[in-house]
Amino acid sequence: MNTDIWKYVGHMPDVSPVHRISLGEGGTPLLRSKSIGPSLGLSNLYFKLEQLNPTGSYKDRFAAAFVSLMKAQGHTLCIATSSGNTGAALSAYCAAAGIRCVLVIVDGAPHAKIRQMQLYGAETIMVSGFGKDTAVTDEVFGQLRLMAAEFRVPLPVSAYAFCPEGMQGVQTIMCELLDELQPRHVFSPSGGGGLTLAMAYGAEIHARSIKPDIMPSIHCVQPEGNDTMATAIRSGASGGIAIPSSTTEVSGLQVPGLLDADLVVQACLASGGNGHVVKDEEVFHWQRLMAQREGVFCEPAGAVALAGLAGAVRRKEVGLDDKIVCLVTGSGFKDMLTVERRFGLPDIQTLTPDQMVNHIRSTEH
Repeated sequence: MNTDIWKYVGHMPDVSPVHRISLGEGGTPLLRSKSIGPSLGLSNLYFKLEQLNPTGSYKDRFAAAFVSLMKAQGHTLCIATSSGNTGAALSAYCAAAGIRCVLVIVDGAPHAKIRQMQLYGAETIMVSGFGKDTAVTDEVFGQLRLMAAEFRVPLPVSAYAFCPEGMQGVQTIMCELLDELQPRHVFSPSGGGGLTLAMAYGAEIHARSIKPDIMPSIHCVQPEGNDTMATAIRSGASGGIAIPSSTTEVSGLQVPGLLDADLVVQACLASGGNGHVVKDEEVFHWQRLMAQREGVFCEPAGAVALAGLAGAVRRKEVGLDDKIVCLVTGSGFKDMLTVERRFGLPDIQTLTPDQMVNHIRSTEH
C-alpha cells in the first residue's frame, strides 16, 4: 500500500517534493471488529488505526504537512503548543527537517508524551492552568501569537482556526476511508474539534473526485467534562458552547476553548451527523475492552469514538448493518500512567520454575 499522504495533492499544501518531510505516515489499517461490533449488534464496525503512525498518533499527518511547508518557506524555528500528540509529532518531523522545536505543554500532559518530545530534541515548557482554565489558555495563546509575529514564524496548533495548512494533512484520513470503504458513519473524538472538521472537509473535497455512492455522516464525540460541541450539535445550535474549564481526565481532549467549534457544529449537522457526550468512565471501559477483545491498545482519547458509538446504538441512531468507522487516534503507550491508575492490573510476580508450573496448572480452564 502507498503510505504517502502526498498522493492526495488536492488536500495538501503546495510544497515541492524536495521540501516534503515524511516518516511513513498515512496508509493506516482499517480493522474490521471481530468482537465488539457483533456484541453491539453491528455487522460492519471498523477501527481506523491511527495509533500506527510513526510517532503513535494521527497528528503525524498534521506534522508532515506543516513541517514540510515550514521547510519550504525557510523557517528554522518552530514554536507550538501541545497536550501531547501534536508535540510528539512536531518534535519528530522538526528533527527530520533540522528545525529547532520549542513546545508549550498543557498542564498535566502525560509524562510519556513529554519524554517522547524531549527525546526527539524538543524544548518543553509546561504552563500551570494551560489547557484547563479558559482564561489562562487564552492568555498563553495571546502571548504565543505575539512571539510568533516577533520571530516571523507560524504558530502550528492542530486546529483550522490557527493552522489550516497542517490540518490539510489530517483530511487524508477521510480520503483513505472513502477510497477503501465508503462508510455510512464516522465517529470522531473531539477536543478543539480539528479532527472532526477535517473528516467533514476531507469528505467534501475528496468526494468530488471519487463520487461515492453515499456521503458519510460525521459524528462528534466529547467527554462530558469538555462538552463544547456535542450537545450543541444534538440540540441543533448554530455554534459551540463556551465552558470555563475542562474537567475530563481524558488526556488530549482537555480543550476548553472553542477553536473550531462553530464550524464543527455546522459541518456535523450538514453531514447528517450528531453530537455524543460520554462519561470518562465509559471511555476507560471501552479502552479496556478494545485491548482485551480486539487486541487494539489505544490511549483513552482513542476509545472516545467507540464510547460515543455505543450510546448511539442504544438510542438506535445508527443502522445495525451500516458501515461504521471509529477513529482510534493514539497509542496506549502514550499514557501508561492511566493504565496503572485505572485498570487494577496484577502485580508482576517472580516465581521459581516449579512455582511457574503450579501456577499455570492452577489456572487451567
